[in-house]
Amino acid sequence: MKEQAPLTKDRDLPINYEIEQALLGALLVNNLVYEKIAEFLKVEHFSDPLHGRIYQAIGRLIQSGQIADVMTLKNQFDQDEVLKGQGGSKYLTQLKDSVISIINAEDFARQIQDLFIRRQLIDVGEKVVNQAFSFQEPEKNAHKQIEMAEQNLYSLAETGQIESKAQPFYISLNNAIKTAEAAASRASKIAGVTTGLVDLDRKLGGLHPSDLVILAGRPSMGKTALAMNIAVNAVEAYKLEPGDKKGVDPTSAGAVTLFFSLEMSSEQLATRILAEKSEIASDRIRRGDIKGDDFLKIIEVSKQLNKLNLYIDDTPALSVASLRTRARRVKRQHGLGLIVIDYLQLMQSSGPVRSDNRVQEVSEITRGLKAVAKELNVPVLALSQLSRAVETREDKRPQLADLRESGSIEQDADVVMFIYREQYYHEREQPKQRNEEDEGKFNIRYERWKERGIKVHNIAELNIAKQRHGPIGTVELFFDGSLTRFGNMDRQHQPLNERRQIK
Repeated sequence: MKEQAPLTKDRDLPINYEIEQALLGALLVNNLVYEKIAEFLKVEHFSDPLHGRIYQAIGRLIQSGQIADVMTLKNQFDQDEVLKGQGGSKYLTQLKDSVISIINAEDFARQIQDLFIRRQLIDVGEKVVNQAFSFQEPEKNAHKQIEMAEQNLYSLAETGQIESKAQPFYISLNNAIKTAEAAASRASKIAGVTTGLVDLDRKLGGLHPSDLVILAGRPSMGKTALAMNIAVNAVEAYKLEPGDKKGVDPTSAGAVTLFFSLEMSSEQLATRILAEKSEIASDRIRRGDIKGDDFLKIIEVSKQLNKLNLYIDDTPALSVASLRTRARRVKRQHGLGLIVIDYLQLMQSSGPVRSDNRVQEVSEITRGLKAVAKELNVPVLALSQLSRAVETREDKRPQLADLRESGSIEQDADVVMFIYREQYYHEREQPKQRNEEDEGKFNIRYERWKERGIKVHNIAELNIAKQRHGPIGTVELFFDGSLTRFGNMDRQHQPLNERRQIK
């Protein structure tokens, strides 16, 4: 294969030594310039390493409370072999004497940073091209290379972003008051995105922008069903027209939702939603066991669901970098108010794969998801598996320590919730008559088991084990297993054995 020529052949790299000299001279004349540029201009941004060393030396003196000028830097640079080639401390004097004005110093610094980013872009472009031509690492297929390029570009984009500066308290206070006013104007009286579950909304105040919410549970507890119910409830409450692209409806707390399904296909999720809304069991829909009236009901429900602002991405083994890119695209094209991920442990970190340290990899994923929530200013609801330690306890209600490959999951999350259904375990503990146990005693045990079954039938517990913004505690939900549907519990009008969902 013919070797490819470098992309920079016959072109000069974007470098401006004169601007770097002008900025360093301005710093030597007035150290106050450093306060304006230190937040975003780094040593590595200078194209000339010598200029970077001078900038670093000036910064060290200023940060230690000293004055940085030719005299204070003289001894250090007279002994510097590299600077000696430029004339030693005389070069510092030249920099200072060449200054015409310090007014444009901040503009000079931004140009230096911009030129650095341009050089980095060229470097990224060369790497992308060279890797595309190389077949020495088969594991780096085309899709993996695209993912790596996306991550490099995102990291580079962060370099060009200046951190938000400290703002007066009254601005934050006014924003808090506006949030409270918005919540008061809503019928639901919540500040965040609605879950559609009244008791949960009361406890959380909705799902808040920039929050990472973890929903964890053992298999068969209904994590996916609950997450899907929350997603559908949020988009059903969204009343704005698609062209508005606001992402969140300020009047109803509804939201455009993006659902990343790493375990189930989009068709399987669609079947679940159809089953829930049509009240026809999902296994019947899958088998095609549908008759006249049921088919008409499915058609009618489908027409209503077609209008929902719900987007499903069922790409397996997704990385945080890819998730971020796709979420940005949806937000730009349609607006975005909520991200749901099913589930955390099926994701991959954006960095090199390390099979020897999965805990560290999951920690990187949770930190990345929290960064996505803050960057896009939307709540991120991520599902998580629990360790098998739950099954070894008599009381199988999950605890924070049960988070599988927890790492920083608990630390990074703003809210951690555990789903638990005693009915699931109770049905698998049906008593059997023991050896030498008379029938009377067995019948007593069996009746107690049946009574307990009635009490826990169709009940799910959602334990809020951590919440930065409010109280912790347990919320009871209605669960219909045949329709994989969670809902609000009606306790006021129904006896224990007839509990039902409030619609």
